[in-house]
Amino acid sequence: MSAGGGALRVAIVDDQALMRAGFRALLEAEEDIEVVGEAADGRAGLDLVRARTPDVVLLDITMPVMTGIEATREIAADPRLAGVRVVILTNYGLDGYVFEALRAGAAGFLLKDTEPEELLRAIRVAAEGDALLSPAITRRLIGEFVARPPDRSTAPGLEALTRREREVTALAARGLSNEEIAVHMVVSPYTAKTHVSRAMIKLGARDRAQLVVFAYESGLVEPRSRTERDRAPGR
Repeated sequence: MSAGGGALRVAIVDDQALMRAGFRALLEAEEDIEVVGEAADGRAGLDLVRARTPDVVLLDITMPVMTGIEATREIAADPRLAGVRVVILTNYGLDGYVFEALRAGAAGFLLKDTEPEELLRAIRVAAEGDALLSPAITRRLIGEFVARPPDRSTAPGLEALTRREREVTALAARGLSNEEIAVHMVVSPYTAKTHVSRAMIKLGARDRAQLVVFAYESGLVEPRSRTERDRAPGR
């Protein structure tokens, strides 16, 4: 359900007509989802989002006129679109483009060949404002392409965070869920969630994905070695 209590409003932006048709057919079969429009390039997609203000926009990462990353950046910068969650669609898996999309403000990403049930779940999770990146995907994200020198020139200052907020941010960046963070810190899940939420507010992070980006760009968490990544869960 959307924030207003009605059906989730979803926009589809992809330059492949067949892909758009497939997504539309899947989504329109769900009673709690309404497709409010579709577009074939990033600029038209941005115009669509501004006109219809969907709860979630499925946005292809590579498109003509304006890329998905550029469109995401525009959406994230518009206060009128603060409630819009961007889910990036990609054929390429975990790569630098996806990292740039998360930095730009995307709630998360999905491979285009993902299972229909996973796509539907992701849309509902994103609409609720929760982290689209599951702990397992976060670990893969870290292991595959976050392992790069931190870019402290673009990262907000750590001084904005309390000691506990730094701790939960680091744990989130390691791929722990709120429940796992609670166990690690010996606090309630509600308290862990509160710390995460406060850290996000202070850093201006739209969601948990951006919190992970911050943790690495600021140097709060250092990338693990290849050996450690090979031993990570899900590998």
